[in-house]
Amino acid sequence: MNAPSNLKYSKSDEWFDPSSGAVGLSDYAQSQLSDIVFVEILVDEGETVEVGKAIASVESVKASAEIFSPAAGKVISVNKGLSEKPETLNSDPYGAGWMIKVEGGTTGDVMESAAYVKYCEERTH
Repeated sequence: MNAPSNLKYSKSDEWFDPSSGAVGLSDYAQSQLSDIVFVEILVDEGETVEVGKAIASVESVKASAEIFSPAAGKVISVNKGLSEKPETLNSDPYGAGWMIKVEGGTTGDVMESAAYVKYCEERTH
């Protein structure tokens, strides 16, 4: 499982990059969902998001899921290309698969990489 150490992770499988403000869906979550076929970002630039607010909706061949923000702040960028290429979440969840970027991102209850990996391993056993 890929969980870059520079990111913070929520129990609902979103990641937050404190240095860039980027938010996305973890590698673990995309692998559980399988082939992602639809992405809708529910917030727009200039809006304020709170921790736990739904920021996106994704659908895969197996399931659908809401994506919640692990950080609060002002939305400064939205990855509009994801709706045209939702499979990017499967191929590059920590790079081109980011969903939004927030400014002033104060985090909620997030974990370091090692703790998140352990949390995911416990759920699969």
